[in-house]
Amino acid sequence: MKQKLKKFLTHLRDIVIKPKRYFTKIVADGNMDESMLKAFIYGLLGGILVLCLRLIGGATVTLGAVFTAVVIVPVLAVALLFVMGGLMMLVSEITGGERDWEIAIKGLSSIFFMYPVILVLNALAFNCTSIWIISLLIDLYVLFLFYNIALYCMHGKKANVIFVIAVLTMFLATVYATDYRIGWFMLKNASATLACVM
Repeated sequence: MKQKLKKFLTHLRDIVIKPKRYFTKIVADGNMDESMLKAFIYGLLGGILVLCLRLIGGATVTLGAVFTAVVIVPVLAVALLFVMGGLMMLVSEITGGERDWEIAIKGLSSIFFMYPVILVLNALAFNCTSIWIISLLIDLYVLFLFYNIALYCMHGKKANVIFVIAVLTMFLATVYATDYRIGWFMLKNASATLACVM
């Protein structure tokens, strides 16, 4: 158990501090089950943490809330992994990188430790300002991780990867600059977003 914890902490440190070293080591070995399991477990952890935060905040527990936390959120995490994998394959095609589905999925699943963190941070937002700050920081960090996967894991050409990330950043800036941000915020935390509308 101690060895697994040490390996997990090393994994986190390498992704945060030395992403190049970490992502260049990802190879296709035919084992995608671990990637899906990782996404499911992190989704389950995120769902349970959000449910606990709501309980601490005084919300009542309903069967629907428990079902969402234990079943829906983990299944959505796995679905999100595959949707992001498709997007990564598109980015890899544009940037001249590898066209290996397994490497894309493994690269993305390695950053899924962020999924429960994102869910909890979004749940902690309590007003319009907090949802703005939390949402913006999370989105920028996800773009940074996406850049590292596209460049070091999928081996895209650096200039092309920078161009694609710049386009995604401009798209994100457009969302934040227009009323579309309300829909984006609603996906993250409806009650905090309502403070932006009123």
